[in-house]
Amino acid sequence: MGTSVRLPARLERLLSRIAKERGATKSEVIRNVLTVLEKEDQKVRGAATPYQAMKHLIGCASGGPSDLSTETGKKFREMLLRQRTA
Repeated sequence: MGTSVRLPARLERLLSRIAKERGATKSEVIRNVLTVLEKEDQKVRGAATPYQAMKHLIGCASGGPSDLSTETGKKFREMLLRQRTA
């Protein structure tokens, strides 16, 4: 199916240069670029939320103190004091 696209002169020159360097037609270059964009779009849509992107990592660590989330400020302060005195 045919599609017409109006490009600014700068993009037209870029398209012509890329097509010439690759020995491809302008249509082939445009199809390749759209294929790359399609793959990127699928990745983004596949991980709609930060949770979905990281859910396989949540809860995968074991060991360490059980009070890390409640003692964060205290532990961080202690670490900074140790570094200053070292």
